Amino acid sequence: MLIGYARSSSIEQVAGIEAQIRDLQAAGCEKVFAEQVSSVDMAARQQLSMLLDYARDGDTVVITDLSRLARSVSHLLSTLDRLAAKGTQLRILNMGIDTGTPTGKLMLTILGGISEWEREVMLERQREGVAKAKLEGKYKGRKPTARAKAEDVNRLRAEGIGPTEIAARLGIGRASVYRILSPK
Repeated sequence: MLIGYARSSSIEQVAGIEAQIRDLQAAGCEKVFAEQVSSVDMAARQQLSMLLDYARDGDTVVITDLSRLARSVSHLLSTLDRLAAKGTQLRILNMGIDTGTPTGKLMLTILGGISEWEREVMLERQREGVAKAKLEGKYKGRKPTARAKAEDVNRLRAEGIGPTEIAARLGIGRASVYRILSPK
């Protein structure tokens, strides 16, 4: 059985996940697990966990792109180990890779390493860009949301409202309320 897995990082990427599902169905996937969650948060990837539990001996898991499955070689290899333990193969459509062959396994490991390296280089460049922008005074970071509501926090507290209710009314964290209320 061909089982598809589609993932996008956020709910704003609707077109991306729809395209993945379409491509997986066109490739012959009888069942598709899809989710919109960051690849970084492994605990939140419930559909991937369900897919790994669902896969059986002789099945092939199909993905459209390696980045949809794993962001690191260690995660890729652990996922491949789980699939292999069940007698399940992995096929990546945009790379033409199938782990049912020794060459496919080799290529996937090499490309997984390159993919992880590429992401690390991108993050390093991003950090360098932010540092440069900070030095030039062009980057201030995210505007503090809770501190901007300090006046409202103090007013509501003066009215006798508790920190939990203040946080709920103003849409900020309870810890932020306590920070604002604490003497400096």
